[in-house]
Amino acid sequence: MDERDTEILKALVKNARISYVSLSKKLKITEAAVRKRVKKLEQKGFVKGFTTIVDPEILGYGAVAVIGVDTKPDSLMASFVALKGFKGIKYISLSSGDHMVMFEAWCKDQGELSHLISKVKDMEGVTKVCPAVLLKGKEFIP
Repeated sequence: MDERDTEILKALVKNARISYVSLSKKLKITEAAVRKRVKKLEQKGFVKGFTTIVDPEILGYGAVAVIGVDTKPDSLMASFVALKGFKGIKYISLSSGDHMVMFEAWCKDQGELSHLISKVKDMEGVTKVCPAVLLKGKEFIP
């Protein structure tokens, strides 16, 4: 990966819909060269895909939270797999930070979020649930 590839990645992170023509003008290389470089970045795993970022509040989700979960060590993987099936969980990951599992939940309202948290607390092997409700000002910064 060279400096041009880095510039392509920066541009794609800022705006995944940027055209190859615009990139070629910005980098002063041909459109075909940009296409080849983007394809190569995808093949090598630098680019996993192109996505759209949506605002959960606009979609009707009034309660969004990042939730940390701790479990007994022998329950970690079973809890992780079970949580992946819960309605409202949009992203989940194992973590080496303050909690063993971290996930983001989008719920219609505080009642639905409370119900989800209760379900997680009641799971076999779960020892701690730490929700952080996200307030106004959510913004994606590339």
